[in-house]
Order: sequence, then structure tokens, then C-alpha cells
Amino acid sequence: MSRRDEPIVLGIETSCDETGVGIVRGHTLLANTIASSMDEHARFGGVVPEVASRAHLEAMTPTVESALAAAGLRFSDIDAVAVTAGPGLAGALLVGVAAAKAYALGLGVPLYGVNHLAAHVAVDQLEHGPLPKPSIALLVSGGHSSLLLVPDVAQDVISLGSTVDDAAGEAFDKVARVLGLPFPGGPHIDRAARDGSGAAVAFPRGKYDDGTLDFSFSGLKTAVARWVEAREAAGEAVPVADVAASFQEAVVDVLTRKALQACARYDVKDLLIGGGVAANSRLRALAQERCDAAGVRLRVPRPGLCTDNGAMVAALGADLVSAGAKPSTLEIPADSSLPITVVNV
Repeated sequence: MSRRDEPIVLGIETSCDETGVGIVRGHTLLANTIASSMDEHARFGGVVPEVASRAHLEAMTPTVESALAAAGLRFSDIDAVAVTAGPGLAGALLVGVAAAKAYALGLGVPLYGVNHLAAHVAVDQLEHGPLPKPSIALLVSGGHSSLLLVPDVAQDVISLGSTVDDAAGEAFDKVARVLGLPFPGGPHIDRAARDGSGAAVAFPRGKYDDGTLDFSFSGLKTAVARWVEAREAAGEAVPVADVAASFQEAVVDVLTRKALQACARYDVKDLLIGGGVAANSRLRALAQERCDAAGVRLRVPRPGLCTDNGAMVAALGADLVSAGAKPSTLEIPADSSLPITVVNV
């Protein structure tokens, strides 16, 4: 248990290519420091697991020290350590889990291995306060597109639907490559789309009316590639802005439609959107428009808290401490396929 009513928690996130270290006091953000290896992956057009793991090793100690300095704290002020135990890249997770075990053991404080997806839900509390119970959460990133029912983020998260193939963020990256835009694709497609029309090309919407809360973006990605190839084969210029806008519109149309269907189906009036794709300007705008029309309250963290970061891990760790959850043991594994129903291990 913590030494304070509001525990100071150090959070470590290494599920993919960013070494994130965050520090919170209860639901107050004290530091959120990130060391990204994105530039090292850009020349490969995607994240290389071995490169990510090596970058985490090199960045861990200086990133932790930087976070402590930003918060004006010392190691002796830390009440607990939380770390992403999964899901994610196995090697990358191992670096974070091993570091967290060492810090917890050395400081003599509890360790909490947490679920990456649940942490994306918990982080919103650092900006907008305690989550309504229950909430619907739409999590969209490079590796995940999930709809969740969240009665209590520290105890109970229920999967309602997920992607059956490519995640939304993965589709953004692949379409960006087709259009000759840099990696990562999400921000570049968002920018290009501002000069285009979302109605220029009628790209397909996977699983749009299938009655489930699942997603599919592989067919959309292929449709964009075939459309571009046909233009190029005919010797015609590819209208990058229009293609980017039309592709983006297809993605956010499906995401927001399914999210509002989940709210209606489970009679929940609060929708949270998290994950890296939640930084997309069109997703935010369309979600707000549709939530307003349906009488649903929308919560979206600021972009810096949507992408992977240590603050989200610390936020969930603080919830677990406050809820009296049993700490993890020093034997916890890094689980690359940790199910969303397991909030902490």
C-alpha cells in the first residue's frame, strides 16, 4: 500500500518503439518523458522489434532520470512502480518489465504489471478527472482497434469488439507508403487530407452493417492500393490529398459508427477515445459531431496523452494502488498477447 492518500507512481511503457516514463500523484500528472526511436525505424518503413528493444535499453536510465528531474522528485519519493506487461512487442516489453522489477526491488516499493490497453483508458483521468462508470472506450492505434465496456478501469474491462485483420493505425501506415508519404503514416495522412475531399473517392467500409462491433481495414487498404495502381498504370496523376481524405473518412466513419452503436447497445452515455489514432483531427471532429447528435458525452485526451507514454501506465498504477489491488510479484512475465480482460498481472 502507498505511504500517502494519493500515491506517487512511476510508470514505464516500452510496448513498441517509444520509451515512456511518467510520474503521477493520484490523478495529477507530474512528469511525462518520452524517448522515441521512430527515426531509427523510419528508413525501414515500420517498427523493427530488435531495433526497438536496443533503443529501450539505451534510453531507460536517462529517461527515468529525466522524468524525476521534471517532477522535482527523488527516487525516495516514489510509492510504487507500474509497467506495461503486455500486449506489445515481446523484446521491447521485456526491457521495460526487467527495469521496473529492478527499480521496485531497489526502492522497496510495490510493483504493478498493467495492461497497455487499459492504461490508454486510464490516462484520460489525468486530464478530465475520474472516469464515469461505466464507459465505452474506443482504442485505436498501430496495433489495436478495440471497443471496450469499462465498468471500472482498475478491475473490470470487457471486450466488445476488435479488428479481425489490420488495426486502423497499421492501415494508415500502409496507405501512407502507397501514397509516398513518410512513416509513421497517421500524422502525414491527417495533414494531407486537409487539402482534399473525403467524398472524392468512394472507398469501401469494412464490416459496416454486419451487426458486430468488430473492425476490418485490410480490404480498405487494398482498395486504396488498387485505385492508386490503376491511376498510375493509366499515366494519370494521383490526387494524394483527395485519396488521403477519402481513405481517412472511410476509417473514421466506421470507427465512430461502431462506437456509437456500442453506446446505444449497452445504454452508456460516456465515450472515451484513446490510442495514437485518437490524435487524428477528423476522428475527433466526427466523433464529437455524432456524440452530440446521440446525446453521448465524449472524452478524448490531448494528443500527447493519446500516443504511447509512461503517464498512462502510472495513471493505471495509481488506480490499482488506490483500489487496494494486490501488487505483482517479481516473477511477472512480459506477455505480448495479454488479453484486455486482464487489467494487471
